[in-house]
Amino acid sequence: MKKILITGGAGFIGSAFVRQTLRKHPDYQVINLDALTYAGNLETLADVEKNPNYRFIKGDIGAKDLVEQLFAEGLDYVVNFAAESHVDRSIAGPEIFARTNILGTQNLLEAARRYWPVREPHRPADGAESPAPRYLQVSTDEVYGTLGQTGYFTEETPLQPNSPYSASKAGADLLVRAYFQTFGLPLLTTRCSNNYGPYQFPEKLIPLMISNALADRPLPVYGDGQNVRDWLHVSDHCEAIDIVLHQGVPGEVYNIGGHNEKENIYIVKLILSELKKPEALIKYVKDRPGHDRRYAIDAGKMAKCFGWRPRYTFEQGIKETLQWYLENQEWVNSVKSGDYQKYYEKQYAGR
Repeated sequence: MKKILITGGAGFIGSAFVRQTLRKHPDYQVINLDALTYAGNLETLADVEKNPNYRFIKGDIGAKDLVEQLFAEGLDYVVNFAAESHVDRSIAGPEIFARTNILGTQNLLEAARRYWPVREPHRPADGAESPAPRYLQVSTDEVYGTLGQTGYFTEETPLQPNSPYSASKAGADLLVRAYFQTFGLPLLTTRCSNNYGPYQFPEKLIPLMISNALADRPLPVYGDGQNVRDWLHVSDHCEAIDIVLHQGVPGEVYNIGGHNEKENIYIVKLILSELKKPEALIKYVKDRPGHDRRYAIDAGKMAKCFGWRPRYTFEQGIKETLQWYLENQEWVNSVKSGDYQKYYEKQYAGR
């Protein structure tokens, strides 16, 4: 039975990947390491917590002894989702972003260097699975900075981060590159566009707007609302990560995008329309510092190397996402009140 360590597995994307891995690879033992900060929510994994192939560990990727203990168990795969990820929070307090996103990643890489054998990078045949062990760093298109009205981010686009969050992610990416080049470790990096879907923490654009609209509260929109993002359904993202983890070439970067460029104000108005709420709820607020104008991913490498393309259109995905939030108001209210953080003590006390 292969062992996979998923760090940050109680977060939005990480929990989706945990569920997918248990479903897609029933012969894998899944270890979920999460510090359960404000965005980590074990309620999203209540349906798998009794799965005999699943184990949750509360802990920080920066904890050297804990990380080494897990690597000593003989890990075949590591997927690092663990990160502070909200731009606004990084502006208010950059230090935790540097500590978690950069130093935490470095701690994982050091453990891999000590416990994994160095070998020549393996280039799999088309569609073939590469041998373990393998480490995948989950990154973001925000490391590339901002685009004008035309053009796309490719894997060769220079890193030009514009916020403490994106700078910390870029720093982690560069560490992954350095540990591959210097130590020959089997490391991969993916960079994704904006994710959306069920179980997303309601500080992010789509769940925030849905939550406020349902409560008839103002929907805050930065600046003129014309900032453009490429939207990727979380299930499409997780499928792409699984492919890269097993078939990607060590040392390579793979961009994962949804081919769904939308202006923020379009998203907000669409949500209001679907929920039959008035546009008068929109409240334009002062733009945040260093707000990137446009992101757009060229995911051609994923298509060329693996035949991967997103399955969800945005129109399909947003309708399903809206419906999920409408049917799961209890979960939303639990998150907004902070009660979800009591779940760990309730479920794991004394274990």
